[in-house]
Amino acid sequence: MNTQSNPMAESLASAAASPASTSVTRPFYWSVRRELWENRWIYLAPVGMAAVFLFGFLISTIHLPGRMRGMPIDLHHATQTPYDILAGLMMLTTILVNVFYCADALYGERRDRSILFWKSMPVSDLTTVLAKASIPLVIVPLLACATAIAVQFLMLLLSSAALVARGLSVSPLWTELSFFRMSLLLLYHIFTAHTLWPAPVYCWLLLVSGWARRATLLWAALPVVAIGGLEAIVFRTWHFAALVGTRLIGAAPAIDFRSPDTFPTNPMTHITPLNFLSSTELWFGLALSAAFLAAAVRLRRYQGPV
Repeated sequence: MNTQSNPMAESLASAAASPASTSVTRPFYWSVRRELWENRWIYLAPVGMAAVFLFGFLISTIHLPGRMRGMPIDLHHATQTPYDILAGLMMLTTILVNVFYCADALYGERRDRSILFWKSMPVSDLTTVLAKASIPLVIVPLLACATAIAVQFLMLLLSSAALVARGLSVSPLWTELSFFRMSLLLLYHIFTAHTLWPAPVYCWLLLVSGWARRATLLWAALPVVAIGGLEAIVFRTWHFAALVGTRLIGAAPAIDFRSPDTFPTNPMTHITPLNFLSSTELWFGLALSAAFLAAAVRLRRYQGPV
């Protein structure tokens, strides 16, 4: 049984001993900290991805002055592309981290039998499941955004230094990038298209993680494959598989792609928050997510070690 979380366990025990002086949110806070402490790859993955990209960008700044001299007409594209690539990598990292975390969130504590230890703590099943759900729905998107914005700012500083070293002006670079708007668009897109929109997929994985005895991802994918295959045989269509796929990749009605070449963090992107918030698909997905989480809470109440 995993007993390495003693500091957190002692804090939760002390919270139970003095409930009058302890906030009701304290068990939730420590449960979230427990998830981050036990799953360091949650924040190491985006940081590692960003570090590798920043190293490659540092090498590419050698050719930046020449590119800016030779492409005056397409200056915006020349300066914006690396920032779009980094944003895309952060979005992909967010999806991968969320999928693998959710698939192991409740199954992992049953596999290593630490569920017995944590059930002895004064933390309800509801608090535990909500803390685990907050990782893909709040923590990972925030970490991805913060990492991307910090690295993009470093990229901007490195590019400016490279231009100054060659005797060029940095004003076209800062003007073309619109760093502040680009950062806001990244935050908006990750929380709409890669958090709220795929929420039912992540909550479904959490539910299966609390039920399956092994091969969580396989058990989670089997109903999708079975329903999609049955639809294809009977109706010759793939609507269900496409629905799940668009949910996972974040094809949400949050941005109006007027041009096929427009990236979500491009300063010229036209956002449509009213269309997104008024979408019946969004609210149906959130209701389905709540149902999956409620079922996961009930499952954890009765499930023991694998």
